Amino acid sequence: MPLALTLLADTHLPRRAKDLPGQVWAAVESADVVLHAGDWVDVALLDELERRSRRVVGVVGNNDHGELRDRLPEVARVDLDGVATAVVHETGAAAGREARCAAAFPDVDLLVFGHSHIPWDTTAPGGLRLLNPGSPTDRRRQPHCTYLTAVADAGALRDVVLHRLPPRR
Repeated sequence: MPLALTLLADTHLPRRAKDLPGQVWAAVESADVVLHAGDWVDVALLDELERRSRRVVGVVGNNDHGELRDRLPEVARVDLDGVATAVVHETGAAAGREARCAAAFPDVDLLVFGHSHIPWDTTAPGGLRLLNPGSPTDRRRQPHCTYLTAVADAGALRDVVLHRLPPRR
């Protein structure tokens, strides 16, 4: 059965924003699975995501400490309707990322990562899809805050959409 996915990373709550934008919460609440690639900062967001979503798959980032480190792994692996998926926070420099990640995750179809706050969507020569949703709260040098949605369906990832959020007021 197809699974609607919402991909997040680098939320940095409450340091970069008081809360996730309403559009992101709507995506969370309508998704079958929420994937979060780390840098939550406050465990309260993990609790709220778990309360408001059907399923959360998350990892810790370099800015996550305490209870987040107790509750979340550094690498999460999950099968999403036949799409072998891994979630990590950091993958290193952009140069050589595809080859490096394909070697590190030879049994994975999809690798979701964060850290850079820069949206990323590439496919390694062997077929590994690499997705970074950017950040819904801290755009850094990017023109927009962002997140991703996608559908996992019978072993295929489809309908991958990068959502650009309006500027915060």
